[in-house]
Amino acid sequence: MTTLPPLTPATEANVRTILEWLAKAHDRQGSDDAEQLYRHLLTLRDTALPISQRIKLLDLLFAHAERITNAELPNFQDVSLPVSRKIRQRVKLLTDLLEILTQDYFNSLAELFDPKGGNSLRSPHASLLRAMQGIAWQIRIDHLVASPTAIGLWQQLHAAFRTARRLGLENFPGPRGGAGVQRAYTDILLAAIAQPASFSATELEFISNYIERSPIRIDLQETPPENAKAIFWIDLDRDFPAHALVRRIPASDAQPLYFSCDAIAAEARRHHSELERGVSAEALGLPTLADTRAGRGILQRLANLWGSPAKRRFPRRRQSYRASLCLGLESLWQLLKTPQKVIPLSEWMVTNESPDGYALMHVSGNTDDLRIGDVVALQALSEGEESSPPWHICIIRWAISENPEHVELGLQLIAAHAVAAEIAQPYELTSERISALILPETPPLRPLESLLVASGKLQGSKERLVLLVESDNLLVREVRTEQLDEQTSSIDLFSVSPEHSG
Repeated sequence: MTTLPPLTPATEANVRTILEWLAKAHDRQGSDDAEQLYRHLLTLRDTALPISQRIKLLDLLFAHAERITNAELPNFQDVSLPVSRKIRQRVKLLTDLLEILTQDYFNSLAELFDPKGGNSLRSPHASLLRAMQGIAWQIRIDHLVASPTAIGLWQQLHAAFRTARRLGLENFPGPRGGAGVQRAYTDILLAAIAQPASFSATELEFISNYIERSPIRIDLQETPPENAKAIFWIDLDRDFPAHALVRRIPASDAQPLYFSCDAIAAEARRHHSELERGVSAEALGLPTLADTRAGRGILQRLANLWGSPAKRRFPRRRQSYRASLCLGLESLWQLLKTPQKVIPLSEWMVTNESPDGYALMHVSGNTDDLRIGDVVALQALSEGEESSPPWHICIIRWAISENPEHVELGLQLIAAHAVAAEIAQPYELTSERISALILPETPPLRPLESLLVASGKLQGSKERLVLLVESDNLLVREVRTEQLDEQTSSIDLFSVSPEHSG
């Protein structure tokens, strides 16, 4: 039996300081002591301790990291872009302490290669799970604040899974029968391939909860699954998440792992269908948001993202011209209804475009109300005296903000122009009216006209409506909604057809 050397006075003092803080922080709530936790993690890193004692202290500090992270995450939801310096400072402090915690759990695995170490299976498995949780939190925070994932983070995650696989621990149950390493790993991969930059913070919380509750197991294998439609692959040597095989193939010298999302996509599709038929989210074991149209819309998008990955339809063309952006349905409605009225606009640089969208970089103007999923109108700034170009109607599909002075957007083009209208209920023309945009048909993608309204304003398909359009004279049209074509947390887009009186 190996006798451990006695602790030095400096080491004893450091351990005593950490234990005293842990005793005081035992019943604390919130995240106000994040900086104190960060300092104690640095102290522990600089303290020479036997590996068993170091892991015990790390585990105690991990519990407070979890408490602080869960308290901070709501503060990063629905932030305006670009993210303010105050929020970025809180983000940096939290990610810095999570980075230290993650790396120190990786360092604790050195015991495995120490011939004098205890080498128990439980210790490396628990350390790997906590390291992966630290990485998962960092990735989740980056998504919430529309920031690119930190360099090296995906590679760290792959390294944790590779280590567990090498030790035969990838399917070893987690604490209290919880998820093992492979389940934790594939949950993170599923969230990443769901294009998190295209969802709002509330939607991301729903997706995370949905993945965690799913009983579907994702198997990783060295060859593409046979008879699978939705195949993805991961290269454990690269600092990237998973790729859809239909969009990108592995390099010739890579040793990828493949997995199929057919089963979980089918489950999302089934849940969507049952919710549409009136089955409650509770009865299906789903988050409560699934009872709303927004939740059903997320499930439909997940089914497509996981089950029907597609090649990019059009190549991107690099551009460099300036454009004005009108943000939000109400502002856009006012802009189109009364062009002479002054509406707040922001200026952007178009960096690339394709027939179905644009990428933009912010130049000037207010972006406080910028939200993923909202509707915007884009107009190229003309250089001559000719008439102004049309306002193109788009949906914000992704946003990236690397620093307080920088924000980039990806826009999906849904119409080359629009007409402002108001919706009145039949036989109640004096009741409160709903602002709406009428979008022209764009065959073959949209063979019918579309009606764009704020989310939740209309009940659903096959609804009879009266449209009031003011041009030179008041135009009254009767239409019926056919189906919901697009849905985000901000807007609903319905196909409509003329209502013929019988």
